[in-house]
Amino acid sequence: MGKIKVVFIDRDGTINVEKDHLFRVEDFELIPHSLEALKMFTERGVRIYIVTNQGGIAKGLYTEAQFHSLTDHMLDAFKAEGVAIERVLYCPHHVEGTIPEYAVDCLCRKPNTKLIEEIIDQEQILPGEAVLIGDKNSDIDAGNKVGMETYLVLTGYGMEHRSETKASFVTDDLFSAARDIFERNH
Repeated sequence: MGKIKVVFIDRDGTINVEKDHLFRVEDFELIPHSLEALKMFTERGVRIYIVTNQGGIAKGLYTEAQFHSLTDHMLDAFKAEGVAIERVLYCPHHVEGTIPEYAVDCLCRKPNTKLIEEIIDQEQILPGEAVLIGDKNSDIDAGNKVGMETYLVLTGYGMEHRSETKASFVTDDLFSAARDIFERNH
């Protein structure tokens, strides 16, 4: 594995505590040590992209505006702590949605790779220069499809997905994944 330049990180269950269809700012809670992991990436010049499925938009459980409000809150909190997030990439679609314009089978919902591939193309990233970290096998499968190493974290849904994962590595949490990435790329 070469020098890691970019990390794609799932949001719910990886960075913040998994709460079914999270959209309220007051319900946003970081997983212990995830902020330290994000700081570690930022301090070492690794660009961070958050990639998140937000099917609750398609299901009418919250709006895109509510999603953006929570995202702005999260990004402001990270910025105040010295964490640089390049972009938050999200998929609002779900085939079982109740909002017609979002109730589609798309190419951006993980395990599909459209959102990730767009960044790889724009940034001209080689597969060995990027890592994907998530708590579900849909995250892992997306990373594997584009040829990058993947980390399944055991927070969120990670314990449920562990037995059938095709992740390159399994770690306790985002902090453990970050530490492992830098130890292996020293």
